[in-house]
Amino acid sequence: MVDAAPHASMLDPIALFLMADWVVKTVMIGLVIASLWSWAVILDKAFKFAALNRQANAFENDLNSGRSLEDMASQAGPNPTHPLPRMLVLAMTEWRTSRGQALTDHQGAMLVSRIDRSLDSVIARESQKVEEGLGVLSVVATSSPFIGLFGTVWGIMNAFGAIAQAGNTNLTTVAPAIAEALFATAIGLAAAIPAYMAYNKFSIDAGKFTGRLESFADDLQAAVARRLGGAPVAPPPPPPSDFTLNRGR
Repeated sequence: MVDAAPHASMLDPIALFLMADWVVKTVMIGLVIASLWSWAVILDKAFKFAALNRQANAFENDLNSGRSLEDMASQAGPNPTHPLPRMLVLAMTEWRTSRGQALTDHQGAMLVSRIDRSLDSVIARESQKVEEGLGVLSVVATSSPFIGLFGTVWGIMNAFGAIAQAGNTNLTTVAPAIAEALFATAIGLAAAIPAYMAYNKFSIDAGKFTGRLESFADDLQAAVARRLGGAPVAPPPPPPSDFTLNRGR
């Protein structure tokens, strides 16, 4: 009958860590730190994406309720924290500066171009913000299995060396050394799998949020273009007469 006590001790993480070589211990500690770091990023991104999407849904519901863009921009204030109301405030600010003026077609195109550049700048900054921390998840996901494998290879080399010196190839002697070496790979996989899954999910969420901002920017530009269509347009300047041309001669 197999004794259950040695089998239980072989599966004890603390016992496996204490029995490991100092190099393997260093690898294990580094992998645990990387795993904790990735979990901190995962929780942070999960709460931030939830808050961003919740605020965006509330803003779009207000927008679809029939309220005017000016009213919503005034309610958002001069410096909103969420990118959607901030984009609205920027577009309405540019529109107010030209409202009531007689715009030529060129000036109207320049107004739309200024709004487009302002909105693109907001989208670029917000895209960088929502993608912050994804690099950490990518590094942990790709490097942790190889770091754990290095610890396993090193542990197995030391285990075989100790077995050769002892001259005992009994399974009870070999198994604990192999188990503590393989424990490094297990930690590496435990750190890499959640980081890999979270990286893929948050990358998709970041792309969807950026697409949401771009779609709203397109809607704002279309709204400004429609208003320009009904705004007073200055007549083109009259062509110079022969008298005006001849005066310069």
